[in-house]
Amino acid sequence: MSSIATQLELHIASLRRYARALLRDRSDADDLVQESLARALSRAGFFKEGTNLRAWLFTIMHNVHINQVRRKAVRPAEVAVDDVAAMLSGPPGQEHRLELRDMQRALSELPEEQRKVLLLVALEGMKYEEVAAVLGIPVGTVMSRLSRAREALRIKTTHQGGVPLRRVK
Repeated sequence: MSSIATQLELHIASLRRYARALLRDRSDADDLVQESLARALSRAGFFKEGTNLRAWLFTIMHNVHINQVRRKAVRPAEVAVDDVAAMLSGPPGQEHRLELRDMQRALSELPEEQRKVLLLVALEGMKYEEVAAVLGIPVGTVMSRLSRAREALRIKTTHQGGVPLRRVK
């Protein structure tokens, strides 16, 4: 067996080249070569002296590769749990959807002039002066409409069982 082990070293480079070309992945190729060599060593008693050792090794590698392909076809791909942990579970989103629905409902009930000011300030992030220029109204009117809109939403969302409005910082 020691003579086969010594002869194996001469063929490792060829086996690695073939495995890399076959699998196109260095790590998978090295795994294939390692498993093939382990199988060759465990079955060294079946090798017939005087026959082509290189051909015997490549036959073993071919058979190992075919077995691996068959196993993968039968068994689904393995994925590390850490790679998909975030997708496996998540916090329930119903509460946020209900809050959003309540907020949309309350927004739709506001008078149009209050809704416009609130959306331009809160959603678009415009400054009061910009809103005043867009709507063609004084800055003081923007501030009063915004104040009334916020208060109306606060009342509507808390009385309908919703969550009171919070300032986002």
